[in-house]
Amino acid sequence: MASDKFLDLAEKYKDIPFNDSRVVKYKETHGWEVLLQTAQEIKFVDSAIRALVAEMADIMYAAHGVGLAAPQVGRSLRLLVYDAGGGLQALINPQVSKEKGEQYEPEEGCLSIPGLRGVVRRPSQIYVHALTANGHPVRFKARDFEARIICHEVDHLNGILFTDRADPKTLHMLTPEEQAAEREPTP
Repeated sequence: MASDKFLDLAEKYKDIPFNDSRVVKYKETHGWEVLLQTAQEIKFVDSAIRALVAEMADIMYAAHGVGLAAPQVGRSLRLLVYDAGGGLQALINPQVSKEKGEQYEPEEGCLSIPGLRGVVRRPSQIYVHALTANGHPVRFKARDFEARIICHEVDHLNGILFTDRADPKTLHMLTPEEQAAEREPTP
């Protein structure tokens, strides 16, 4: 499903610092309550949904992020985008049907809670059912980092933040220097 258009977006933003004004921030942005709601199922995959996928990809890559759910851009829809290193993927109405194993790394953060990090136990393997941005059904197995990203973003669709699942003893804010380094262009 990765297309050259979206790979070009990743390349376009790799050296640009992120202006995160389009991402809903927990308890900071007007309408932040959307982050705590169960998102609505998408009934029809049409040009408006595909345009939202493109906008979300644009935001995610500009943020140097690896995943983004529609509630994070103020839309209560069951849609997520991610890139685990193999190009952009969009999942509509995703469902995780089976989970196996455990993983605790890497530490998680969230564009909607800037600077906060923590350890979250996630499955190391999941089975996913969803629709593509073209409305075609897809079933696949995701492992390790890809599984972590999908689980994090599906949680957003269910009104769950990573802080709800994180080991509270591991939650910590990045220092201002670490936050600045994350936002600097990559060499």
